[in-house]
Amino acid sequence: MKLETERLIIIPCTERTVTPSIREEYTCNPHIISHLNALKEDPSLLYWGVWLVKHQSDDKVVGDIGFKGKPDKNKTVEIGYGFLQSCRNKGYATEALSALINWTIHTSEVNKIRAETRLNNPASMRVLEKVSMQKVKHTESMLYWELDVRDITSG
Repeated sequence: MKLETERLIIIPCTERTVTPSIREEYTCNPHIISHLNALKEDPSLLYWGVWLVKHQSDDKVVGDIGFKGKPDKNKTVEIGYGFLQSCRNKGYATEALSALINWTIHTSEVNKIRAETRLNNPASMRVLEKVSMQKVKHTESMLYWELDVRDITSG
């Protein structure tokens, strides 16, 4: 399975998709290694973990996006993302996040998507605002966001 946007291809992160060239070009962050290890133990996590975001024109990984586990009993998931420094401020995060939100709508397994950002990360806040996530809570250092996907499907 893959998701495609105007500029991006978004694929689930697996041992097969994290090729040696990707390991060299896109530093495999600890969360990717952790996801790959968890996937070995529980293959049903395939779509509920890390997805690689590649640029369509050259197949290079520009970042990753994904969930921090399967939907809980309330059909809620938390989403996170990160992009290479050289690939920021180009709309890739918004484009990839929109695609993943649309995918969740079609699974019928998710009612709400949550995210969190540090207060000193205005770029990430803009991304979440662009996909219509709402601020629901804040602390001294963090903002917490939520999107009810049922509002998208009913509207």
